[in-house]
Amino acid sequence: MKCGAKQYHIEFEIRGERKITSVAARTPAEARKKFRVEYGEKSQIISVRVVV
Repeated sequence: MKCGAKQYHIEFEIRGERKITSVAARTPAEARKKFRVEYGEKSQIISVRVVV
């Protein structure tokens, strides 16, 4: 994990199924980018939230 990174929960839909995963990133945009690299662009991101 990088300095200043936070845990983000990403709610997404893939093949008609809603799921939640967590990603360590500094910003919500970086969290989305890491998610896209891992899951591909076919999954639709519904929300990105900081884990408190």
